[in-house]
Amino acid sequence: MTINAKGVDFVSIPVTDFDRAVAFYRDVLGLEQSIQYGDHPGMEFEAGNLTISLMNFEFFGGKNAHGTGAIVFKVDDVAATKEALEAKGVKFESDIIESGVCHQAYFLDSEGNSLGLHHRYKPRD
Repeated sequence: MTINAKGVDFVSIPVTDFDRAVAFYRDVLGLEQSIQYGDHPGMEFEAGNLTISLMNFEFFGGKNAHGTGAIVFKVDDVAATKEALEAKGVKFESDIIESGVCHQAYFLDSEGNSLGLHHRYKPRD
């Protein structure tokens, strides 16, 4: 049996310092804040076709463990976006990666979660 998924509603990111994480996603990345989970340490941000939910998992009975995957944002210009984020103090883990079909660059958010920038310049066949 498959789950017959209709899409992805949101992705959750573990945070330990909720206020610091909210400031990073709002002020550094410039994402649109949408919903806060009442008085709880959980808030959603909109990134085009993806909702990012910042949550202190311990408050909700889980663990704030970081995975090895990354949320990668689609941008028009990786170099310009990287430069703008570096001006705000963001440290990148890599130089711009040239894959032959796209440009990419990776960095960590305020909580140690992996994020990236991506621009595909060669159309998919």
